[in-house]
Amino acid sequence: MTGKLLGLLGGMSWESTAHYYAQINRRVRDARGGLHSAPLLLHSIDFAPLAELQRHGEWAQAAELLGAAGRGLAQAGAGALLICSNTMHQVAVPVAERAGIPLLHIADPTIAALRAANVGRVGLLGTRFTMEQAFYRERLQAAGLQVLLPTAAERDEVHRVIFDELCQGRLLPASRARYLDIIAALQAAGAEAVILGCTEIAMLLDGCQAALPLLDTTALHSAAAADWLLQPDNAVC
Repeated sequence: MTGKLLGLLGGMSWESTAHYYAQINRRVRDARGGLHSAPLLLHSIDFAPLAELQRHGEWAQAAELLGAAGRGLAQAGAGALLICSNTMHQVAVPVAERAGIPLLHIADPTIAALRAANVGRVGLLGTRFTMEQAFYRERLQAAGLQVLLPTAAERDEVHRVIFDELCQGRLLPASRARYLDIIAALQAAGAEAVILGCTEIAMLLDGCQAALPLLDTTALHSAAAADWLLQPDNAVC
């Protein structure tokens, strides 16, 4: 892996980016042993201005911001790019184009895990953007998955907890209980598993016994990133 670098676009929020950094390094260390760690370049975005762009639907401007950061990582030597956020995969294609290097998409290792588990109907939790806009659901549906969403009121609550609590490092028992109730409702609606489609949600539900299997996109994305680094040719599948 000498001289091979992976670029991380983080800070969205930095709470989950810290988990990315730790999980990628642990997997590389476990694979290679000793004092080995992952060769990473990190551009940590100031999330507040980006969150404003999200709220106002200014996705082209957000793509410009992340694309410029990705290009900087490429110029610094990164051979591939990771967006450490589910929501910001709304602009994954233009960001990769601006950066000029391949992008490891967060939904792809999740799809692989669902296929391995023979899951066909999956619930999706995330920001309102991830749950309600097409960019994420369509990638899952193109892989043959049926995607189930919480009710509108439940989506509002999931979104609120992410921005008002999880992105600020607040893990509240009442919110944990509410999320578990929403997962139980998705089970009643026919879901066979649930995608934690926001990189902060796993922090809230860590160690919980949920009604359904939970797919932690942060962990799956981090594992895919480490595996890319561990491949001799750094191929993007």
